[in-house]
Amino acid sequence: MQDRIIGTTMPVLEITLDPGEAIFSESGELSWMTQSIVMQTSTQMGGGGGVGGVFKRALGGSSIFMSQYSAQGGPGMVAFAARLPGQIFPLDVAPQPGYGYLAHRHAFVAGVGGVQLSIGFQQHLGAGFFGGDGFRLQKITGQGRAWCELSGEIITYDLRPGEFLRVHPGHVGLFQDTVNFTITTVKGIKNKIFGGDGIFLAQLTGPGRVWLQSLPLQKLAQSLSEFSPGQAAEAGAAGAAGGAITGGVMRGILGG
Repeated sequence: MQDRIIGTTMPVLEITLDPGEAIFSESGELSWMTQSIVMQTSTQMGGGGGVGGVFKRALGGSSIFMSQYSAQGGPGMVAFAARLPGQIFPLDVAPQPGYGYLAHRHAFVAGVGGVQLSIGFQQHLGAGFFGGDGFRLQKITGQGRAWCELSGEIITYDLRPGEFLRVHPGHVGLFQDTVNFTITTVKGIKNKIFGGDGIFLAQLTGPGRVWLQSLPLQKLAQSLSEFSPGQAAEAGAAGAAGGAITGGVMRGILGG
């Protein structure tokens, strides 16, 4: 099995498989594949089948269905394109401290058969956060290689024991399972009401490595929302109302 990352701001993960080798991803993540790749979709991958495994994956933000890609009759290639500007990178997962990971729920791209996905953290942060869908982290454990995607630029910090960072939850990309994770609130009533950054922060306490992403999906969605047809219509209506008021005032002044 060989992998390579192609591109820069919108990279593509390309994985070449020999006959008998296989990887899996969430259903619907495929971008393209060669003719010798066979795809099989089921609930039996990424943490085992049965109600328990499926339930754990669903709680972690993963799809219930997983797709396995295997090479048959000769080598083959399968590719996954980034969903947002950012980076795709590999992780070596093992059943020992520091080689298990917690990641935001859209980080996982693909993994070999020994990698498992489950719920790592879940907390409801109110309707204003993440579309009212709460904050969830996937837990990536097991044995083998996994590939993850983070959006924007990636900034890493190696935290010493007891050292911590407070981070806007949307910027949390990935961290080793030796890092302690909690949700805290911003101190001070003025900060909570007028701070403009929300009232919740994630606290990441070492030891361990933390990967932060500079482009949270929800912040991108908020930035783009003003260009949606509904927002444009509201802006146009507001502009027309403002123009009518201004015109009326000017006519009154000139008429007077």
